[in-house]
Amino acid sequence: MISKKEVIKISELARLKLSEEEVSKMQKDLSEVLDYFNLLKKAESKEGLAELIKKEKIMRKDNANPQPESVVKKLIAAAPDKKGDHIKVKAIF
Repeated sequence: MISKKEVIKISELARLKLSEEEVSKMQKDLSEVLDYFNLLKKAESKEGLAELIKKEKIMRKDNANPQPESVVKKLIAAAPDKKGDHIKVKAIF
């Protein structure tokens, strides 16, 4: 079982302030998680499963999808904010 000292150290690293009751509960919960990982480590694994994973690129190429000028003009006209032939949007970053 994970010690209370380890739980307190983890909570400090995560900048969490835990009560004594929360430390005890977290001690139990973290111990159960670690026990489950240990169980997974012991599970039998079949060799060759890595070959089933595709190693090819699954990204598609970018393709332009030109639209008739009438559609483009309707889209720009419907936009709430525009600058010339471009639609203005809020900054993403």
